[in-house]
Amino acid sequence: MLERVLLITLLVSFGVAVILSPLFIPFLRRLKFGQSIREEGPESHQKKSGTPTMGGIVIVLSIIATTLFVSFQYLSFSMEILLLLLVTVGFGLVGFLDDYIKVVKKRNLGLTSKQKLAGQLIIAGLFYWGLLHLGISTEIMIPATTISIDLGWLYLPLVIVMLVGASNAVNLTDGLDGLLAGTGAIAFGAFAILAWYADLIDVAIFSAAIVGAVLGFLVFNAHPAKVFMGDTGSLALGGAIAAIAILTKQELLLVLIGGVFVIETLSVIIQVISFKTRGKRVFKMSPLHHHYELSGWSEWRVVVTFWMVGMILAVLGIYLEVWM
Repeated sequence: MLERVLLITLLVSFGVAVILSPLFIPFLRRLKFGQSIREEGPESHQKKSGTPTMGGIVIVLSIIATTLFVSFQYLSFSMEILLLLLVTVGFGLVGFLDDYIKVVKKRNLGLTSKQKLAGQLIIAGLFYWGLLHLGISTEIMIPATTISIDLGWLYLPLVIVMLVGASNAVNLTDGLDGLLAGTGAIAFGAFAILAWYADLIDVAIFSAAIVGAVLGFLVFNAHPAKVFMGDTGSLALGGAIAAIAILTKQELLLVLIGGVFVIETLSVIIQVISFKTRGKRVFKMSPLHHHYELSGWSEWRVVVTFWMVGMILAVLGIYLEVWM
């Protein structure tokens, strides 16, 4: 029965995204909500200027509609679902404000870093308050072992770092057509399996809804993209994957399953530190996907390669948790 519900969730969410996208794309184009491309980015990206952005609205709406439909139709609306929706919609709203400022001001800046961080911290605080009401353990499990460590009050800063860090890491990965949608679908699919294995039905349903939503969006976001998800989608997905990892008690495994996001973030950190300390760049451009573009790889080759890396890491993560 559960497998059937998961499949229904994925298909419904995929269908909603596929139906909504063609309606939203012309609407965003009429409002002139086009992406402005940073001047220091790869020259080949300049032709993408004006492509409708804020398509993440479609992803978030698909997740909300599908989750509510499946919850009331087959399960019940739980505290876990409420918390997952809180994080996804909350971070999506922060991203929406960022995107809105960008397209209205016609500049690739958006919210200041302090404004964005303040919004993320408020949502993280509300999420943690909900975790306390759920009575969730402050222990973290070491993957592939039976060892656990009780962090006590240190669990709060861990939750904050995970939510804020994951949302920004996923945001950095959203730089090529279909890159984030594909790697996101793989990572959320892995967590859907882990949640199902742990008998966390609500979390598995929510994860499946996200997989369907991003795959439906990918139909229009694959190269050449007809729409970008913008910060609306990337921040929402980043917050969601961290929240799912916390609720499934796979906090450390997130680093492996979300390895592509981690690698992208590390490439930026390494680039900044190297340039400030040595005056030299390690990569031709960061995040890492731009380095490979400037090295002569086609955009599609970079995207598919990152998908493959994401798939390998996701399978390894599932193996460590389920079969080890």
